[in-house]
Amino acid sequence: MNYELIYFIGIGGIGMSNLARYFIQQGKSVAGYDRMETPLTKALVAEGAKVHYEDYVRLVPAEFLDKEKTLVVYTPAVPASHSELQFFRQSGFTIMKRAQLLGEVTKTSDAVCVAGTHGKTTVSSMTAHLLRQSGVDCNAFLGGILKNYGTNLLLSDKSRITVAEADEYDRSFHWLQPWIAVITSADPDHLDIYGTPEAYRESFEHFTSLIRKNGYLILKKDAPLTPRTDATVTVFTYSESEGDFHAENIRIGNGEITFDFVSPNSRITGIQLGVPVKVNIENAVAAIAAAVLSGVKPDEVRAAMKTFGGAKRRFDFQLKTPNLVFIDDYAHHPQELTASIRSIRQLYPDRKVTGVFQPHLYTRTRDFADDFAQSLSLLDDVILLDIYPAREEPIPGITSGVIFDRITSKEKVLLKKAELLDFLENKELDVLVTLGAGDIEHLLPAIKQLLEKKSIGK
Repeated sequence: MNYELIYFIGIGGIGMSNLARYFIQQGKSVAGYDRMETPLTKALVAEGAKVHYEDYVRLVPAEFLDKEKTLVVYTPAVPASHSELQFFRQSGFTIMKRAQLLGEVTKTSDAVCVAGTHGKTTVSSMTAHLLRQSGVDCNAFLGGILKNYGTNLLLSDKSRITVAEADEYDRSFHWLQPWIAVITSADPDHLDIYGTPEAYRESFEHFTSLIRKNGYLILKKDAPLTPRTDATVTVFTYSESEGDFHAENIRIGNGEITFDFVSPNSRITGIQLGVPVKVNIENAVAAIAAAVLSGVKPDEVRAAMKTFGGAKRRFDFQLKTPNLVFIDDYAHHPQELTASIRSIRQLYPDRKVTGVFQPHLYTRTRDFADDFAQSLSLLDDVILLDIYPAREEPIPGITSGVIFDRITSKEKVLLKKAELLDFLENKELDVLVTLGAGDIEHLLPAIKQLLEKKSIGK
């Protein structure tokens, strides 16, 4: 990178912030805009970035207005009408999408890229942890904050491996050139971008064609796509119980999950999950497969999996007492909701499970309303919030009500986000889960504090 200054539009996003951190570590000057101050933007400022929260060109630091020295990076979530983005375009600056820049970074390393409609943050985080705790080590650009490290960026001065989350939104992952690619799922999503399920899956098939020669594809067994890999690429399948890589001798009990990892030519026995949720067996199989192909040894696998603390907002226990449990999960697609809720049911089979769900995007709500209702109906009690619009404008007739009317749970209520805390204060709770990819996370500290008081009073 020949640019001295890098300006990020949407700098507080989980994927943008790790790139910003990377370039700060590289000694570049970094600045950017985001809609609101968050723990991530505060951390970036503490690390040396200049960040502002209003879309005014006059707030861009003067030194970043030199187009010869400044690279501008933006996320597709930023609307084309954004005045700063328009200014940089009209002024002839070099502008890249976030994924394009990540692709440039990963081209100079051995990239382990994890793609999928769901599971990619957990699998990429597990893979990075396995490599980090071994003699192999890695760099990593992750879509969540790893609890073990308190960051979404890992840097190594000795490893050629870079673990990256390969985001399918806006075909971002087409900028990457994997050495090892993992595909966890290809269930249709982002139909506002792709239009049809067929186009969505074709995008994943194109991604497989980008795997470099003599590389590897680790594909979820029965994923609905046909790889287009080079003839020199080795294709493996995986799942919890079938495929080239799978788990056997699974033991679940006393809050622990242990299993054996089976590959075509070896077995690693007695692996204990640090985050003992059933869906993580399959996630771990994919991550261990990538790690073993990268050179991680069996004893290193066992030690690292046991200490893996998970990523924030991925089946994240906020409170765990004998009489009250509070879990937060980023699930925002119907199949993610189903997996999350079923995992809770397996952990707490005889308890009442209440879920708070904040739908993410009008288009996703429109496209999957029936599926969302079916997933949420697995809960005993549903609290449904208004749609979080993110990058979208409202769509006439599309509200949370289109999901709410189809939910079959005996107890259900539709609330505004501002009403949630008061509602929870007066409600009997046993196991509570908050679900969604919107701004519900900003309420987590207040909900936790409220539930801690409730727990003491029980």
